[in-house]
Amino acid sequence: MDINADFTKRAVVHAAQVDWVASPTAGVDRRMLDRIGDEVARATTIVRYAPGSRFPSHVHAGGEEFLVLDGVFEDEHGDFPTGSYIRNPPDSSHTPGSEAGCVILVKLWQFDPADRTEVRIDTNKMVPVAQADRPGVSLIPLFHDSAEDVRIEIWSPEAEVSVPAHKGVELFVLEGGFAEAGEAFAKHSWLRLPPNMPLVARAGPQGARVWSKSGHLAAPWSLPA
Repeated sequence: MDINADFTKRAVVHAAQVDWVASPTAGVDRRMLDRIGDEVARATTIVRYAPGSRFPSHVHAGGEEFLVLDGVFEDEHGDFPTGSYIRNPPDSSHTPGSEAGCVILVKLWQFDPADRTEVRIDTNKMVPVAQADRPGVSLIPLFHDSAEDVRIEIWSPEAEVSVPAHKGVELFVLEGGFAEAGEAFAKHSWLRLPPNMPLVARAGPQGARVWSKSGHLAAPWSLPA
């Protein structure tokens, strides 16, 4: 299955306008943003757990990164409320589920195979840091290494946000919205720009809270066997 699989092109999904698709696990539905592969895939997906639903225990051979968008995600490592950011590195395992139900943004098979860094952050406990070189922008850092930078950015109302040169950018709207290339991005809209396609955006009148990943699309990536 290929969805937005050409990483040399701009890609957009307004997820709130997309139907949920059932996964093979009862009570777990998906909205796919990009995907290369079938049930084992390099993928970016919004996943919804119905109350009481649970996946069987499994290993993430290619790693898993996710942000809890709503509800409480649970596994044997803890309970993770809305705003939690988690990185489970390659070869980690867990048994995910949710008694109350939850929605997460998840990325699979997008790690350096040698990465063994675990991250568990409750962004609700973090204070955004204003950026002196980017007026109207503050951020909550989530993860950084030589290949990628992951953060939550808070854009002030009507802020002009630009990134003229980069190695790939993904943005996912958590709250508020913005405009880019004449297109409006509302809550749960997703934008992916290939390396060196300039980002020129303007926050809406309520501003925007945006999950952002950058620097990660220039290097070759591994695909599931």
